[in-house]
Amino acid sequence: MLSNATDAFQSYDYPISAEEIIESDGDMELELPNGTERLGDALSRSAPETFESAEDAEFAAFSGVSSKAIGRKGYSDRDPVCMGEDGPEEVSF
Repeated sequence: MLSNATDAFQSYDYPISAEEIIESDGDMELELPNGTERLGDALSRSAPETFESAEDAEFAAFSGVSSKAIGRKGYSDRDPVCMGEDGPEEVSF
């Protein structure tokens, strides 16, 4: 999903600020399950930050992507239905 951004994060000299990354590569398109998003948009959703490593920058980008990164929003086949709620009927495969 963020492979092109991961490569860019590896090329920076650390520490580096989110603002510097946005200036340098903010227009980079991130491929998400339901479309694309700019790296700058994802990073701007977090507080102004200085990253100490490529891993820190990557985690911030993962944390900042929009709902376009969610495959099936609200879907879970593992969570039980809460008491008092009507859930889906069980299906036998």
